[in-house]
Amino acid sequence: MTRTHTLGTLATVVGFLAFVEFTSGVLQGYYTPMLTDIARHLGIHDADVNWLEGTQLMLSALVVPAFAKLGDMVGHKRMLLISTALTAAAALVLPFTDSFPVFLIGWTLMGFYVVWLPLEIALIWSRSRRMEGRSSITAKAAGLLVAALEGGAIIGALVGGALIDVLPLTVVLLIPALLVVVCFFVILFGVQESPDPTGGVFDTVGVVLISLALICFTGGLSLLRLEGGLANPWSWAVVVLGILLVIPFVLWELRCDDPLIDVRMFRSPALGPVFLTAGLFGVSVLGAQAPLSTFARTDPGVYGYGLGTTGFATSLIIGLYLIAMIAGALLFPLVARALTPRITLMGASLLVGIGFLLFLPFHDSYLQVVTNMVVVGLGSGALVAALPAAAASAAPATQTGVATGLTNSVKTVGGAIASCIFGIALLNGVSGAVEGTAGSFAGYVTVWVVCGVTALVAAAILIFVPKEAFTDRTDVEAVATPIV
Repeated sequence: MTRTHTLGTLATVVGFLAFVEFTSGVLQGYYTPMLTDIARHLGIHDADVNWLEGTQLMLSALVVPAFAKLGDMVGHKRMLLISTALTAAAALVLPFTDSFPVFLIGWTLMGFYVVWLPLEIALIWSRSRRMEGRSSITAKAAGLLVAALEGGAIIGALVGGALIDVLPLTVVLLIPALLVVVCFFVILFGVQESPDPTGGVFDTVGVVLISLALICFTGGLSLLRLEGGLANPWSWAVVVLGILLVIPFVLWELRCDDPLIDVRMFRSPALGPVFLTAGLFGVSVLGAQAPLSTFARTDPGVYGYGLGTTGFATSLIIGLYLIAMIAGALLFPLVARALTPRITLMGASLLVGIGFLLFLPFHDSYLQVVTNMVVVGLGSGALVAALPAAAASAAPATQTGVATGLTNSVKTVGGAIASCIFGIALLNGVSGAVEGTAGSFAGYVTVWVVCGVTALVAAAILIFVPKEAFTDRTDVEAVATPIV
């Protein structure tokens, strides 16, 4: 009876958190069909829309480590509420401005939603600390959360695309903002706080140092993407400065009694490969989205490659990819229980690699592209669910939020680097015959090869993880007593 009651309580928490991830998915999918309308509303060129993606990626890399650490210190629910309030406030700015700088600031701050999933996984791991089968429970919960996330992305994209054709942009932009407000009250009244926060003193110096490093690094990558950026030595200097600033951050963290990020975790035989896998996975899951969409829209009659699909046909490819991600996320705990989490992570990485490398011989028809994307989606969905769950199970008890957050931060950095590389590759050798070309075929081949190879490298790295990593056999805290 006690165990049934405990599982029921945790299931209720997961249910409310699934709504939070559904909202996160809506935010990620809702705006995509209307980016051109937003550009016209703000009076900017389509190319300037890229700044929205870039600034939000930069914010996510900055806030995840700080909020994850604060979640461990003062409570994961509390930081969920704060991040949701900030997201809601920023989203409510968007419908009521036609100023690009104001819109850009609001859009950037709306990126606080990126901390939701790491905080949720850490909260579930914390609340299940006294339950038998803790790693399996967390893996199942992660799969459900990711399924809710991708479901929200599908519905968001479909609803956003339908509404922008019939309603004023102001009304369309107001709808997701109101959904985030509802999300705040769902967390406030439906989610219980994680037990036994660690407390401690917040590492302000560490935050400043890593923030400066990330701002310089991601800012330098953005400068490289501008016209003439590759030939500008100042762009490269900013990138190098960002890398060099990591050194004083690491030295400080090693000396700090309560560091923002325990950098020793990167030396862990279980956690180190997980973080590296997250970075390599970010290359494809974040960096390849736009190139895959533009390849589908490219007219083969003009350029000799592409599918020449309409917007709706392209959205179907994206939708099928997201459905495959849902399937992968839900299958992850089942496969992990039958095999091991480590082997499942390796298999998911292999699927991503194989799916992208299939583009090299098979990219000429709609069916071929859909098939490739389904293979990629199955592996990607499993990895999105598996990486934070694996990090939580392998992290020290006082660092679960930090560990799950690091998977997101490292993934974001990987995506930012890939976005820069892919943008440069797609511009190389472009024919200027028609304005608005998606990019050179050699650039698309570069995207497929880089995404495929990085995924295969991730699978190879995971070979060196201890065989029983991410399982309850390595969790000495799990005991069969109820959560209080």
